[in-house]
Amino acid sequence: MNDFCNFTPTLKPSIIMKLKSRIITLGVIGLFLSCATNPFTGKQTMAFVSNDQLFPTSFQQYNQVLSESNVEKGTARAEMIKRVGERIAVAAERWLNANGHQGYLTDYQWEYNLIDDATVNAWCMPGGKIVFYTGILPIAQSETGVAAIMGHEVAHALANHGQQRMSAAYIQQGLAVAGNIALAKDEQTLGIFNQSYGVVSNVAGMLPFSRSHESEADRIGLYLMAIAGYNPDEAAELWKRMSAHSGGKSTPEILSTHPSNESRIAELNTLAPTAKAEASKFGIKSFRPIGKF
Repeated sequence: MNDFCNFTPTLKPSIIMKLKSRIITLGVIGLFLSCATNPFTGKQTMAFVSNDQLFPTSFQQYNQVLSESNVEKGTARAEMIKRVGERIAVAAERWLNANGHQGYLTDYQWEYNLIDDATVNAWCMPGGKIVFYTGILPIAQSETGVAAIMGHEVAHALANHGQQRMSAAYIQQGLAVAGNIALAKDEQTLGIFNQSYGVVSNVAGMLPFSRSHESEADRIGLYLMAIAGYNPDEAAELWKRMSAHSGGKSTPEILSTHPSNESRIAELNTLAPTAKAEASKFGIKSFRPIGKF
């Protein structure tokens, strides 16, 4: 059962609004205190933890995952994961260089591994360390499907979403501490605050923040796969298969870290022509055959 179901019925709307206001205020202050520029959006983003600190830890964790997993080496599908990843990385560098961000990828250490595991997932650590699980390949169905997933995961790393989530967590934790200090002499209000804060800060702050990252990664990933020569129309088809795999069921969007499948598919369909237009700037006039596995 999720936290929302445990929401106390005695919590007054005025308290919810005050908590939400404080979360937003502290977030704004955080942006001014420590921020970085997202090259794909031009927006200022939170950066309480520098990549100099984040990347080494990320690389260490990645190596630990590999050491504890059955990494598939030398097979056709393992080589395919590496090939797609390298093409997406080249596409990212081409886009960044063309848009005045030369050297942005200097500290990235790209690595692409396939783990033999039924888990339906793939991920990219901050700094460019990527894992695909074999369980997601039947849903990908083709190299183009893999490119759609790869583009999305790489986009998370390029846009420093991990760094932003850590920064947001610091704000969330800091506000909890500040609230306890400020309300220490009022036990009743303090009890209400501690009972409700986690729910309010997640539903009003962290979850929308995470959903915005997913949508941003969808858009950036679509551009990257198109510049790498893969048809962006297939991204929406991939998510149709993802939805079918889950039986069409999903957590209500407001309580989820991700947009709903329906929202995602609609947005990808809308963005595909723009991604094709972006790819054309790099001389991409046609796309690789889809070719199922």
